[in-house]
Formats: sequence, structure tokens, C-alpha cells
Amino acid sequence: MLLKMIAVVDYDIGTVGSVFNMLRKVGAKAVITRAPDILRAADKLVLPGVGSFDEAISNLHRLELFDLLNELVTEQHKPILGVCLGAQLVAKSSEEGKLAGFGWIDAQIVRFKTAKDQKLRIPHMGWNTIKPTRPGIGIFADLPEPMRFYFVHSYHMLPSSPADALATTDYGYPFVSVMGHQNVLAMQFHPEKSHKFGLQIYKNFSEHFVSC
Repeated sequence: MLLKMIAVVDYDIGTVGSVFNMLRKVGAKAVITRAPDILRAADKLVLPGVGSFDEAISNLHRLELFDLLNELVTEQHKPILGVCLGAQLVAKSSEEGKLAGFGWIDAQIVRFKTAKDQKLRIPHMGWNTIKPTRPGIGIFADLPEPMRFYFVHSYHMLPSSPADALATTDYGYPFVSVMGHQNVLAMQFHPEKSHKFGLQIYKNFSEHFVSC
């Protein structure tokens, strides 16, 4: 079987090496790149990220990747997975910054608003479970129950349409931890830090994901 190439977008921020290593572990043909010709040739894309929203968007513009990724995702409909900060970048905007996101999913990024009496620390850090709202979707195939992933974040995704919410997680209140629309998939947690659960996510994305 001819392996499809997955490009991990290198924009001077994020955990590109860890994502690349996990993709290779599941047998995917992966490359870390910011080269336009390689991104155009790739069958799928992964947009990782750790850091601040505005810094990430600024880097993408500086490296002339913002418009290119917009073209590949919206016009060529390449499947893309956003991870952690990369997941937030697919939204329209974030309370963390002032710059506009890609807007591939009609969503906002909002800061956790936990009640003081709950004594929950922000950022939300550590292992937590996700509850798929559409369990039959292929990205969740063969994941053991309970589905546990590693989180590190102070902001979370808030899609406008309930149909775009694919899974939720509880931290003071339920928040959307996985969202998706057509060829765009966004995960707030770090699959690359989530052992067997993350390996299965990357396997499902590389082998099966085309559209939500």
C-alpha cells in the first residue's frame, strides 16, 4: 500500500518533533517542513503548537505560511489536524490575543471561567478523559475506554455550532476538547504526550481521516 505523506508544519513554535516521532511510530510517512512545494505535495497536514495565539499567528504570517495553509485547507481541502495551540488557531479569534485566526471552524477561543469555590488551577494540566459526542466517527476508532489524554491549556475551544463539537471534557464544567468541520480536525490535548491513546489517534488520522 502506498503511504500518504503527512506534513508537520514547522513555524518556529510547538512540538513538531514529538508529533513527527508519533506519526513515524504508527507507520506514517511524515516530514517536518515549511517548504511550500512539500506542503502542496502532502496528502495531509498537522499543525502543532505550544505557546501564545498571537505569536503563532505572527510566525505563520512572517514565514508566509498563513495564506498558503488557507489555500491548501479551504481550496484544495487537504485534511488537517490542529493540536493544542494548533487546534486553537483554526478558530476565528482568541481571548488570548488580538490577531485573527484561520476561521476554518466557526469558533472562538475563550479562557477558562471556573468558579472560585471549585479551587481548580489554571492552566488545566494533566490527564483527563474525553467523551465523544459522535462515537462512531473514525478518529475515535479502536480507542480504549476511558479515553484519556494529556492536557496543558488555559483557553479552550467554543464552536458556534454544536455539530462541530466532537468530544467534551470536564474541568469545572464541560468544554469542547475535540472539534471538527469537513476536512478540519482540532484537538485541545496533546496526543503526542498521551501514550497508547495518542498513538491510536495519530494512526486513525493518518490511515482514515478525510472529513468529519
